Amino acid sequence: MPTATKLHHGAIAVVDFRCSATPEEAPFTELHGSHSISYVRCGSFGYRARGKAYELVAGSILIGCRGEEFLCTHDHHDGGDECLSFQLAPETVDAFDARDAIWRSGALPPLPELAVLGELGQAVADGDSDLGLDEVGLMLTSRLVDLVAARKHKATITSPRDRRRAVEAAMWIEANASAEIDLDAAARTAGLSAFHFLRTFANVLGVTPHQYLVRSRLRRAARLLPDASRPITDIAFAVGFADLSNFVRTFHRAAGVSPRAFRQAAKGDRKQIEALI
Repeated sequence: MPTATKLHHGAIAVVDFRCSATPEEAPFTELHGSHSISYVRCGSFGYRARGKAYELVAGSILIGCRGEEFLCTHDHHDGGDECLSFQLAPETVDAFDARDAIWRSGALPPLPELAVLGELGQAVADGDSDLGLDEVGLMLTSRLVDLVAARKHKATITSPRDRRRAVEAAMWIEANASAEIDLDAAARTAGLSAFHFLRTFANVLGVTPHQYLVRSRLRRAARLLPDASRPITDIAFAVGFADLSNFVRTFHRAAGVSPRAFRQAAKGDRKQIEALI
């Protein structure tokens, strides 16, 4: 698995993972060397740990627990996956005073509150922001701890066929997120009725198709906003929002700041950075 270490600091290390595994390759057991938060920026893969199975797609978060064994599978997509992984030192984990259960949550579905920070981290890694990778990693960790502590998990049982359908539909939505997509159109790609598609998608990925569509658009917007030469209105339309006001409201609800303030934070405005934490 090709990797590149983007940052190695005493409190946090940031690693760019790029996996090219295919469904034909046999999975093997691995071990988390540290507590980690990995943002899936593209592709998909399965994650198996402690007897539980998760399907991760673009925008999902993998939560690694130090010393835990895990298995990654690639049953539903042969294009591999890419993740930006924030690996936390023990003293950093202790500083958040989080319950052990949080670090054993396995994975989270694409949540807008985390996706915008994941994309900001990618912008920093690519040199498109004046923030530090360790700063973004700590912001992401803080927000994740708060979100997981507030969430209630509901166990569901899904078949391999349903998991494949949901992942393939998510990949289709991701590729077409800037276009007009409704539930019927997405359901047709999976060969299901709208009702059964909605239920299957939500059971497998933890979000509805429309939520995933909006979050795909938000992730793209967060990735584009650090580029100050591009008008915010153009970005809103380019990622698929029909009007600027809807984009601003939706982005603010996800990030906690407006698109303009998010852009300012990416450029190092300390006041706006504090609003993101």
